[in-house]
Amino acid sequence: MIRRRPGAGRGPAGPAPAPPGTLPELLAHRAAAHGERTAIVNGQARLGFADWQDRSGALAGALRQAGLAAGDRVVLWFGTESWTQYAVAFLAVLRAGGVAVPLSDRTSPAGTRHVFADAGARLVVSAGPGLPAGVPPGVRALVEDGASPHQALVEDGASPHQALPDPAAPGPSAPAQILYTSGTTGAPKGVVAAHANLVHGCTRDERRRPLRHSRTFLHAFPVGSNAGQTMLVNALNAEATCVTAPQFTPARFLRAVAEHGVGSVFVVPAMAIELLGSPALASAADAGGLDTVRLVGSTAAALPQQVALDLSRAFAPAQIVNYYTSTEAAPAQVTLLFDAARPQSPGRPASLTDLRVTDGAGRPVPPGGTGELWLRSPTAPRAYLGGADVEVFHGGWTRMGDLGRVDEDGFLHLVDRERDVVKSGGHKVSTLQVENALHAHPDVVDAAAVGVPHPVLGSVVAAAVVPRGTDPVGSGGDRDRLTASAVRAFLLGLLSPHELPSPIVFLDALPRNEGGKVLKRDLRRILTPDPREATP
Repeated sequence: MIRRRPGAGRGPAGPAPAPPGTLPELLAHRAAAHGERTAIVNGQARLGFADWQDRSGALAGALRQAGLAAGDRVVLWFGTESWTQYAVAFLAVLRAGGVAVPLSDRTSPAGTRHVFADAGARLVVSAGPGLPAGVPPGVRALVEDGASPHQALVEDGASPHQALPDPAAPGPSAPAQILYTSGTTGAPKGVVAAHANLVHGCTRDERRRPLRHSRTFLHAFPVGSNAGQTMLVNALNAEATCVTAPQFTPARFLRAVAEHGVGSVFVVPAMAIELLGSPALASAADAGGLDTVRLVGSTAAALPQQVALDLSRAFAPAQIVNYYTSTEAAPAQVTLLFDAARPQSPGRPASLTDLRVTDGAGRPVPPGGTGELWLRSPTAPRAYLGGADVEVFHGGWTRMGDLGRVDEDGFLHLVDRERDVVKSGGHKVSTLQVENALHAHPDVVDAAAVGVPHPVLGSVVAAAVVPRGTDPVGSGGDRDRLTASAVRAFLLGLLSPHELPSPIVFLDALPRNEGGKVLKRDLRRILTPDPREATP
């Protein structure tokens, strides 16, 4: 094992060293410079940089022994309680010359079958024996169990492949990862990223490591999500140690903040809503458990205005940051610093160089005008597996599928997802604006809006609301006091008549995927009225 004294490699000021060309190069550098330092904490598990290097090298050898050839796709099937093992497996696949295909262990059998068939994977690495439901016949399985990896053949009597020689180090343009989109509106799409794409922004310069204001940073993102992959790269590149929660609950998450002296907290809006609705938040604040937090970052979906305001108060004086990106666009992103004095905007971008507001033909709109949002990748852009929907990618730019504008002060305003805008009669209604208004109601914990068919207007806005309190109907909780007519009366002061949602349905929880995104196709089925009961 490689061992170095803590802090070795910092050296005197001088020319910045060349950036790493791949994530395995970065890991080798961190292992040599900071071998004893902890990179990832996951519950009781700890992974240091030297151990990460050693274990990923051993697993890379086992993958080659199992027959992995350069460019072969390997599914990594892990849960949030196995983040250290997942990190080892991801780097092992890249070191062996393969292409990593991260997949959460909570993926449905149908989703698993789709990923294996679409990616053409014939190898899978998991945290323990047994394979996910939906794995096709003939797939070979390896285990990263935290000790020595071992091979388990799926088919009885299958013979091992002949070991192949170690591959040459992959070039920056070689594919490294296939990440699947969330599939909230259709079948998940595989998005291919090259080594240069994944390592962009990483450094060997110890003076320029990100998150230097934090001793640790915390997240609870699942394997297989773009947010989770960003945290994996942060674990390799940041000054701070990555703490990842094995399972997200508000109480456990807040205990981790206090236990590890967390300086940077990363959430998706669904997690932020749960944190704000939990009594554990007030208890943590009273006990001083939030005092170390200097940054709260939100990603994966639009953060409702009221939620952003409440976060800024709960974690004061921490800066609330919205990260605007997508699985297709990364590492391109816009970092938005939220301003509580301008809550109608997620924030002002530090730079507008790589953000474009365009008309339908891709031409820039005049300043202040509403149009499609595009992001430009600063490095090798991503692409869909098989080249599907090439209209999303244009010469380094990615169409985000969102409508928005930048005001005269430079603040970004998100109007809505382009596909979610409701065309009701002669009006266009932003579901995002309706959701922001619903979240402003003091008895609403969570809310989402979609368009549903209407016999006269074509479509109207419908909403699902999660009331504050979880008492069942009739027990005297807040949900008994909250009615659809009361919510609509509240919204009269915030929305125009054509924006008022009807119907409004009360749910125990919104349908969300593991990454926290609302499954609007499921919500639409819930909210679509029976046509026999519709009236003009």
